[in-house]
Amino acid sequence: MEVTAGDVGYACVGIGALLAAVLPRLVARQPMSMPMVFLAVGFLVYLLPTGLPDLDPHQHRAWLEHLTEVIVIVALMGAGLAINRPFGRRSWSTAWRLLCITMPLTVVVTALVARGLVGWPPAVALLMGAVLAPTDPVLAAEVRVGEPTEGEHDEDEVRFALTGEAGMNDGLAFPLVLAALAMFAASETGWSGEWVAHWLWSDVALRVTVGVAVGMLIGRLLGWMFFRANWEALRLSEHREGFVALAATFLSYGITEVLHGYGFLAVFTTACAIRSAERAHGYQVVMHTFMEQVERLLTAGVLFLVGGFIACGGLSALSWGSAVTAVLLLLVIRPLTGWMGQLRGRTTRKERAVTSFFGIRGIGSVFYLAYALGQEDLRAFEEELWAVVTFMVLLSVVVHGAAASPVLRRLDRSAAR
Repeated sequence: MEVTAGDVGYACVGIGALLAAVLPRLVARQPMSMPMVFLAVGFLVYLLPTGLPDLDPHQHRAWLEHLTEVIVIVALMGAGLAINRPFGRRSWSTAWRLLCITMPLTVVVTALVARGLVGWPPAVALLMGAVLAPTDPVLAAEVRVGEPTEGEHDEDEVRFALTGEAGMNDGLAFPLVLAALAMFAASETGWSGEWVAHWLWSDVALRVTVGVAVGMLIGRLLGWMFFRANWEALRLSEHREGFVALAATFLSYGITEVLHGYGFLAVFTTACAIRSAERAHGYQVVMHTFMEQVERLLTAGVLFLVGGFIACGGLSALSWGSAVTAVLLLLVIRPLTGWMGQLRGRTTRKERAVTSFFGIRGIGSVFYLAYALGQEDLRAFEEELWAVVTFMVLLSVVVHGAAASPVLRRLDRSAAR
């Protein structure tokens, strides 16, 4: 009886699910991470004569966009539910600095480097910077805050800052991506700045406001329903069903997108609002645990495919200029802009260095690129853009994955003295 690619696929899914359950505990104190393992497994499996189809992001762009979209919103809900610290201007100051100073600087410097080394047009260089600028809530599991606790300030400043930054900047990178696309469209029809006013009003002010407002409203309504509703059937916190967090995720995201707001921003806001509704209740842990498990399974699948894409020649279009740009972003640009963003902040020198270094890039960048390629005809640059983003994910998974456990363990020991 002939073995089909579908049979191999089912076996891979089963093995992957088991590994997703076991690996986090096996590598917890090792200089490696679960993403590193799944990336390597995908690479090795696709080198074997398994009959699995070649991975072509151009052919499957829409499917890839929606898959990564789901993973990001699941990760954003999990991150928001985990944060113990009450939302505020001062209490969240480190995250605000990374968002308002570090991310714009990262976009601009990366775009300038890409323009100089790769020779891309300004709009494509800006798109490169915008796609790679947001830190990733998906691959940052090793440096995120843990599960919800009763204490409002249980998390350390580094883990809190990286979680808060990833939660917010994945939504706020959207205006920058849209600015690059608008600039590219304008350059195709003759340079014009007419798009700037529309972009500032619609893509920045209006859509950000809608995302935050809808997220806050849905979060507060669901928080009341989960913990304070008079009708017991609605008071879901007493029934301990974690999948309700998934319902909150899609509800918030879907309504916000229908209203033309930023769904990523809405999901994270919804999660923070639910978290603030009742911080000491054990149902918060139930919801967070469920979302973490879903995120882990989906992430394992995508990283397996990324590894397979590399094995299929996904990096063949990578030029030396784009490769150097990715390396500089990881090792120079983000650490410097991260350090600058935290100057005069509340972090110590050690905390500032660690926070600056762990600017993890990943699934969010894949989503933004897939989205952008569906909006404008960028075929002349598509292969290299995919190669750069894939190379960036590979670098981040390996470098940050190897460093996370030993660096944070050393930081924890230093803080305990």
